[in-house]
Amino acid sequence: MPVEEKSAWIMLVVTICAYAIYVFVILGQAGHTAVAEVPYIPVMLWSIGGAIAASIALNALAGIFSPRNAGKKDQRDREIYRFGEYMGQSFLVIGGVAALIMAMAELPYFWIANAIYLSFVLAAILSSIAKVIAYRGGLPAW
Repeated sequence: MPVEEKSAWIMLVVTICAYAIYVFVILGQAGHTAVAEVPYIPVMLWSIGGAIAASIALNALAGIFSPRNAGKKDQRDREIYRFGEYMGQSFLVIGGVAALIMAMAELPYFWIANAIYLSFVLAAILSSIAKVIAYRGGLPAW
């Protein structure tokens, strides 16, 4: 398995786990209060920071246990990376538009921040899935 495919798997698993932990903690703190009243900023920052740290550590481990020439990217790796990133960017646009509409409607910051965070999560998930599928089955022929 190429290092880039391992990296896509790592991103997929870390993103899902970090967001699941974030949602679990926020809903656990909500209890009998409104979810928009929960202090979400520290939890969100720890979730994002933890995901970044875990991704860096796991990618470093994957690099250590890979063959010496595994870090060299060829044209196929670059095309798969670009394909995955393009696929994921659609959710960034959707999240940006959703946040813009929420800001215009003067919704609480909680919902705006969570819409943006969810769009980043969905973009990372879609991008990773597209890369894994491209490594396993090839790039789609347009």
